[in-house]
Amino acid sequence: MLDRRSLLAGLAAAPLAACATTGAPGGRPLKLVTFNIWHNLGDWTARQPLLIEAIRSADADVIALQEVLEDAAVNLPNQARTIAEALGGYEMHFCSTDAEGAPRRYGNAILSRLPVLAHDWKKLEPLDDYRTALRARVSFDGRAIDIVNTHLAWQADAAPVRARQIADLMQWLPHDGTPLIAMGDFNAVQEDAGLNVLTGERFFSAMPRNAVPTTLNPAKNHPDRVIDHIFAEAAHFAPGSWSLLGNTPTNGEYPSDHFGVAATVTLR
Repeated sequence: MLDRRSLLAGLAAAPLAACATTGAPGGRPLKLVTFNIWHNLGDWTARQPLLIEAIRSADADVIALQEVLEDAAVNLPNQARTIAEALGGYEMHFCSTDAEGAPRRYGNAILSRLPVLAHDWKKLEPLDDYRTALRARVSFDGRAIDIVNTHLAWQADAAPVRARQIADLMQWLPHDGTPLIAMGDFNAVQEDAGLNVLTGERFFSAMPRNAVPTTLNPAKNHPDRVIDHIFAEAAHFAPGSWSLLGNTPTNGEYPSDHFGVAATVTLR
């Protein structure tokens, strides 16, 4: 759980930070990646190096991974840890609805090369959908930022469930003015009613709406849909550049059945 006393001590200059949110962006960009890695489906042995190189190319400060698996039965170490170790310099945090110590655990992970001040996670309502949210509070240019990674309900008619999951996530977050970024596989396009909280005035998408036809890989027989998103609070961040990752095959192989999304934002 979050150590609030140490965090509040580090935010002693909060009034100045609050004033800064209304000004122009400045300082270096914060580099972000979200990538659904498709656990170990397909040819994981062939996909793993492609995935690592695709992520490495973004030179990200914080990486959100979904569909991360560790499975002792098939001698598969935690995939996020494997990726973090290959990249070098990243701290990894993983969450799963599977019990700690279980031989098979499936969930989401955050990799950060920024100092992690605190981290936490929760099961999202409704609990029978087995969804989680993982939060890392990182230090960036002397300021605390909350970065959340999640993976929401997938069914086409599940907009009410996604809305409930996002409402539960937002209620759980600290309401202390810390700038917020939410990343992940939301299993919904921005027009989906379940994403209304994140597609309203409070947030912007780091990748503009309709900028690409899909983040699902058509080569894996997926329909064209942009469901992988990076949302940042407009009061605290300005948008920057963006790109897709892993959308070009190598010897006929792709890193995943999703494309990754890389983006930069700048603190105001």
